[in-house]
Formats: sequence, structure tokens, C-alpha cells
Amino acid sequence: MTLRDCEVGIEYTVSAVSTDDAELESFLFSLGLYTGEPITVISRKRGVSTVSIKDGRYSIDNALAEAISVK
Repeated sequence: MTLRDCEVGIEYTVSAVSTDDAELESFLFSLGLYTGEPITVISRKRGVSTVSIKDGRYSIDNALAEAISVK
């Protein structure tokens, strides 16, 4: 399942990040988004998901949400 398919308010665990952009993957890792890390979708509005990773909240678009697999 991808992050885009997740329900709001439920904690999931990142199982993979599928992107061909090494710079983007490095940036996501610096935010704490890597395999095994808990992630929660806080809200969704107009193609943007607000997620909680560690102690931060970030807005990501649907394209990036499709690249993040969770379990």
C-alpha cells in the first residue's frame, strides 16, 4: 500500500521509498523518512497530504505519496 492509500490518523511503518532521484531520496532521509520509520497522515487536502514524521509535520504531494510504500 502507498502513503496515498492510507487512512488519516493511523500510524503506519515505511516499508520502501521508490524514487529515481537520489537527491530527493537523500532529502527524505534527512527528514527521517526511511524504511522502518513510523509515519502518520494527519490530513489531506487538494492533492496534498500532511504527514507526521518523528517530531515534524511535512506536506507532500500525491506523486511523492505514491512513491512511499507503507505497511
